[in-house]
Amino acid sequence: MAEGSKLSFWQKVVKFTSNPRNLFVLGFVIIFVLTLLEFTRDRHGNFKIFAQATQMFWQGVAPYGDNWNAMEPKLDYFLYGPLFNLIFAPFAFAPQWLGPMMWNLASYVLWFTAIFTLPRFTVEEKCRSFMFTFLLLATTQLSFQYNVAVGAMFLLTYNALERGKTFWAVVLILISGFTKIYGFFAIGLLLCYPAKQWWRYVVYALPVALLFLLAPAASVPFSEVPAYYDEWVTALLSHKDTRTWVTIFYMKPFDLKSCQMYIQAGVLAALFAGILSNMRYRNVPFYRIGAFAVLVGYVILFSNSSERHTYVISLIGYMMWYWAMHRAGAVTLFDKVLFWLLFAIVVVMPVDVLCPPKLMHLFFDATVNLWLLVAMWIRVCYTTFVKIPERCLQFK
Repeated sequence: MAEGSKLSFWQKVVKFTSNPRNLFVLGFVIIFVLTLLEFTRDRHGNFKIFAQATQMFWQGVAPYGDNWNAMEPKLDYFLYGPLFNLIFAPFAFAPQWLGPMMWNLASYVLWFTAIFTLPRFTVEEKCRSFMFTFLLLATTQLSFQYNVAVGAMFLLTYNALERGKTFWAVVLILISGFTKIYGFFAIGLLLCYPAKQWWRYVVYALPVALLFLLAPAASVPFSEVPAYYDEWVTALLSHKDTRTWVTIFYMKPFDLKSCQMYIQAGVLAALFAGILSNMRYRNVPFYRIGAFAVLVGYVILFSNSSERHTYVISLIGYMMWYWAMHRAGAVTLFDKVLFWLLFAIVVVMPVDVLCPPKLMHLFFDATVNLWLLVAMWIRVCYTTFVKIPERCLQFK
């Protein structure tokens, strides 16, 4: 009897999902089908927003404020920087039936590549991380969001820094920041690497940042560039009050919205202090993984306007931390329980074909998902900045 036939059904599933090629093809097909279904049902609203904003950009019109409100048909707000419109141009000006497919599939390939090029992690750990986050990935791609690309750029920034590719790390940080503002928070990662590289950050950043800053000049006169940015910043500041978001400021029974700015600044200052006080660990791989997980947790949990599927960015950082802890033998019972609760409630529940919407609303209206995400983030912070488990210091 052939060896394969001796395997149980579950063993065959595990074997299949432990192969990156199988996961890539399976994920690609699923994203292709979901994108096609949403497009044929005319439910690709975010893509329409990106495309219309990009077309306005190339017409020399800032796609914010009164300019945006005057456009027909009425679409939700556009909130990304002018550099985004340069990057999105191939998708915006592609045939209407092709652009959405290209956008989602390109985002998927970028996400998959970013995970499977992570240094130090085994193929099995990468496969499990991909599968843990896939349902949220699919959910955000159903909405044709930019979050997938932003999350991939965070990962690729970490990859570049770990491999000493300083220039590319800086470029990725600036692309992310000049398109979606919280990409700039990845600058905090630079402090987690040897000081001998810091001068390079400045040398690389200044000309690249200037180039990206002048992105509006591709369609408007230089004199109008400051006004263009003024309209973008105004749109960003007004957006946070337009609806209820899934951030720590909406966690029940507290009402933290009135002091949101102070909390954001205070926590950010505390994290900066944590990084400075742990500079001696910059050569410890686990510390850099933990710092990355803390960073991507902060930018979503303490954001002005995060949605449920945006947490795919936080969870991939958490996965990196979890598997580093697991391989070091430092995972506790609390960690294991939290792991499965996060998967069941944060990842699975928002998918209505897997969980009844009434049950999901019962948990999410009580902000159980937020409590779990806060517990996750605090646990990562503790093991990174307060007390690194002894075994994790040996993680390679």
